[in-house]
Amino acid sequence: MNLNSINKPKLTTRFEEALVYATQLHAEQVRRIRGVPYISHLLSVTALVLEDGGSEDEAIAALLHDAIEDRGGRRTGEIIRQKFGDKVADIVEACTESDVVPQPPWKERKQKYLENISQGSAEVLRVALADKVHNARSNLTEWDLYGDKAWNKEQRQRTLWFYRSVITVAQTLTDSRLVEELRRIVKQLEAFE
Repeated sequence: MNLNSINKPKLTTRFEEALVYATQLHAEQVRRIRGVPYISHLLSVTALVLEDGGSEDEAIAALLHDAIEDRGGRRTGEIIRQKFGDKVADIVEACTESDVVPQPPWKERKQKYLENISQGSAEVLRVALADKVHNARSNLTEWDLYGDKAWNKEQRQRTLWFYRSVITVAQTLTDSRLVEELRRIVKQLEAFE
């Protein structure tokens, strides 16, 4: 493999601006169990996107993929569109389960998400898969640390159904290595069922 031929996106000041914006948006937010600053998730998803050959737009969308859902709904989506353009906003919107408060029931949100990604572009799938890979890795770590206190049987079953559904949708639409990575982590999580 010629390393010079690998897609090497250039990150510009747009990426820096998105990083600052994401950090500000999620400043008070922490990950569910361990209380790790939420930006760690966004940075991990962004790293996975870039390592999978994603563009700067995809990296920016990865930084902002939870912004509409968690930090302001449609208004935040409008700001993202103004600041970072249509492509980024379209990816973020496709990766958003809900833009209203209160959010619809869990299963309804997940079904909408699956529909969104099944109709999404390769860029949408890359960001969605990177998000699910990082979430699944976090689930695995939390299970190792806390067992049932982190992830009870009902949560495991629902979450595994969702991850399996994402794999089913994505494997027919992309050849990203992230599909196989998610499949591998799900197999590890299934061992706890």
